[in-house]
Amino acid sequence: MPDTVILIANGDLRLSANRVCWPAQNQAEQAVVSAINKLGREVRRGHDYDPEKQHGFIDSQRYGMEVFRQIPPDAPLVVVEAVWQYSHHLLHGLYTHKGPILTVANWSGQWPGLVGMLNLNGSLTKAGVKFSTLWSNDFTDEYFLTRLQAWLDGKPVTHDTSHVKPLHSVSLDPGARELGAALAADLQRGKAIMGVFDEGCMGMYNAIIPDELLHQTGVFKERLSQSALFAAMRMVSDAEAGAVRAWLDARGMKFLTGSDDATDLTDAQILEQCRMYVASLRIADDFGCDAIGIQYQQGLKDLCPASDLVEGLLNNPDRPPVTAADNGRVLYEGRALTHFNEVDECAGLDGMVTDRVWRALGHDPSNTLHDVRYGEDYSGQFIWVFEISGAVPASHFTGGYAGAVGERQPPMYFPKGGSTVKGISKPGEIVWSRVFVADGKLKADLGRAGVVELPREETERRWKGTTPQWPIMHAVTYGVSRDQMMARHPSNHIQVVYAPDAAAANHALAVKAAMLASLGLEVSICGSGHGLA
Repeated sequence: MPDTVILIANGDLRLSANRVCWPAQNQAEQAVVSAINKLGREVRRGHDYDPEKQHGFIDSQRYGMEVFRQIPPDAPLVVVEAVWQYSHHLLHGLYTHKGPILTVANWSGQWPGLVGMLNLNGSLTKAGVKFSTLWSNDFTDEYFLTRLQAWLDGKPVTHDTSHVKPLHSVSLDPGARELGAALAADLQRGKAIMGVFDEGCMGMYNAIIPDELLHQTGVFKERLSQSALFAAMRMVSDAEAGAVRAWLDARGMKFLTGSDDATDLTDAQILEQCRMYVASLRIADDFGCDAIGIQYQQGLKDLCPASDLVEGLLNNPDRPPVTAADNGRVLYEGRALTHFNEVDECAGLDGMVTDRVWRALGHDPSNTLHDVRYGEDYSGQFIWVFEISGAVPASHFTGGYAGAVGERQPPMYFPKGGSTVKGISKPGEIVWSRVFVADGKLKADLGRAGVVELPREETERRWKGTTPQWPIMHAVTYGVSRDQMMARHPSNHIQVVYAPDAAAANHALAVKAAMLASLGLEVSICGSGHGLA
């Protein structure tokens, strides 16, 4: 391996985010450089700090191409991430880079680098690019340093992934296998439509399922435009939007509003979100969609408030009723309309399957994705912070809608504001999962976890270290450690759904695994607590 390591840093497309997050990135880079220097190697940054922009990130695909033209193709390359990043800014260069690649994140929930790195890792996995990955609290621990040394010596960086077992190696209850196969056959025979309001949100290459892989499951995309959604919002009356707000008020949801549109959540912003909710259901009905995904970033963020309130409502069967514009028919009555946040089609397919399985079993099918945001020990137990960027179904909260609070989305990311659906996920048993693309195939990991209750002061501390406007879930993944999850999970997102109790969760997981396998996915069972041997 050449003596000089090239370091690059990928960032956001949004200047406001890159400026605010740069100090944390710079601090992480300094620590990584120090660690590499102490192991006897020099480090050269592959691109300069820009004094005019006030950050040193790769901030566009075009700039990324310029950077990679100056990097020796066989150089050892370290991608350091302390922030959310747009993977497509540098994916092109990593595709063709001949030298060893290492992705590194700081163990912090602040901006967050963990989420950014997991997205990049998932994108590289889908692309078939060989890479190694590491993470650390301060880049001085033995786990990090021994593996960094191995990488610098040209050796494989290994992590424990013994928690992952292929589905064919475990024994499924015949009843679960039969029901899963029947649900899969029904989907493939009857087909389903996934409505996609513009693909490729925030450079998430790993969130796009190639059509030829999706079609084998019986699901087909309806490619929709966010401009059409915005136009449809203009056709929703004040009375219709106001009825949605009144329904939420009556159910006890609290909105923390103010008068400054630039920094506060305003009633006008909420009304626009209610228009989007009505318009989304009407467009979905017009096209016969079984699920929809709204990109919002980029495009709608410059036109209207955030889509998050809409997304949280759609994923819950218990939500404000909306009627068709022409005949008064209630749309998707008594049903959730699966919404996949940030147009993550892998989450969309997962959510559609979950909805069918949970309804067949008579369980509440409200499900959502979260970011694998952060985690740390509490009273001797590692507890994850799962935190979606805005909204989850209120049924996930203690108190339901009465336990939900609407706060303004952070101006740094959301100039037009909009309400989140903030709350604390209730204690209970969940199934977690991730559909992903690797080796040219659709795959899925499934596992079990418990949501735990923490003291309010600990929850507030974790919120302050992440994004306090967003909903939070305190999760313990059964039989999957922090490092095992980081080593295996091919995405920034993780799908979660509640079950009535542990036995019901285990049975539902088995049915879902069987359905996914019958749809042609390569399924793995992760960790313990699932009752499968």
